[in-house]
Amino acid sequence: MKARYQYRFYPTDQQRTSLAQLFGCVRVVWNDALALCKQSQKLPSNGDLQKLVLTQAKKTESREWLSGVASIALQQSVADLGTAYKNYFDSLKGKRKGKKLGSPRFKKKTNQQSARLTRGGFSIQKETVYLAKIGNVTPIWSRELPYLASSVTIIKDCANRYFLSFVVDIEPVSLDTKNQNIGIDLGIKTFAVMSNGEKAESPSYKKLDRKVRKLQKKLARQQKESKRRNKTRLKIAKKHNEIADIRKDFLHKLSTKVVSENQTIVLEDLNVSGMVKNRKLSRVISFQGWREFRTQCTAKSQKYGREFVVINRWEPTSQVCSECGYKWGKLDLKIRSVQCLNCRTEHDRDENAAKNINKVGIGHCHDSKCTSRRSKTIPVVSVNEA
Repeated sequence: MKARYQYRFYPTDQQRTSLAQLFGCVRVVWNDALALCKQSQKLPSNGDLQKLVLTQAKKTESREWLSGVASIALQQSVADLGTAYKNYFDSLKGKRKGKKLGSPRFKKKTNQQSARLTRGGFSIQKETVYLAKIGNVTPIWSRELPYLASSVTIIKDCANRYFLSFVVDIEPVSLDTKNQNIGIDLGIKTFAVMSNGEKAESPSYKKLDRKVRKLQKKLARQQKESKRRNKTRLKIAKKHNEIADIRKDFLHKLSTKVVSENQTIVLEDLNVSGMVKNRKLSRVISFQGWREFRTQCTAKSQKYGREFVVINRWEPTSQVCSECGYKWGKLDLKIRSVQCLNCRTEHDRDENAAKNINKVGIGHCHDSKCTSRRSKTIPVVSVNEA
């Protein structure tokens, strides 16, 4: 299986200029190839696009400066466009899982910039990495590369930070487990409630979010394409990156802990796109990163040889007693604890849901439904009789 290892590096002033030229050439080649694809009735092949936007374009005066950067990065830009179109058509036909993808878009100078190099365009020499026509850069090696990288992507984000992202082929690792299975209920105040009673509190983003809102109001009042507006834009990008780094660190630590300690991990399929339409909760839900947590658990389960299960979103996990299976129906979000009418057991709402998620994930759903039907036949004292 393939994995990514990302490291930050600090280029010199000369390397910054060379990287800016590389990013600009990659962006122009992508936009030129995309414009040709939109104009033509039939999608051209990668070979035809490379001839038009690279081989023939370098001979013209308007694009002769494309020869000043590594040709591998330009060829990979055309290949990435072909992959983007393939994913788009597969999504339309239903061959690709997940939500529908849009058609490829033109790249902008103010967005995140990237350029990909294959093995012919880079080499790792002890602590430095040589990049074609850029020179040697020294990334911060926070961890070792397990194997030889097949490609590297040079990234410059909106806050002017530089990263090297290596693609490496790794082999699954087997680890001993403490628990056989675990169910996880994701929430807002408490990010995750486990079926074994453990809870994971999500970090607070209120202070950083308040600063972002203040800077966005300031940005809206400033003149477009002015230097002060550009400074404010960079400040906003840095705050957004700070929020993203805090969230990513929390999710990585939690997903690693969950996957390394349990053999089977069960999650609920949440309709996040529908939940975000609630204008009162949309901002808080967007900060949580439920989808990212699910993606990380999926990848790490494959790495460590675990079983990852996602149950149907229509399972009534918060409407059924986890002890006897009695179904009490829908509850308001304000109600955080429930007492079962059948077995008189008092449940915490989230813990009960996590236990039911675990039961459904390991295949005990049928037993709970049978118990639920039997329990519904038991008479309950009405309010008037009480």
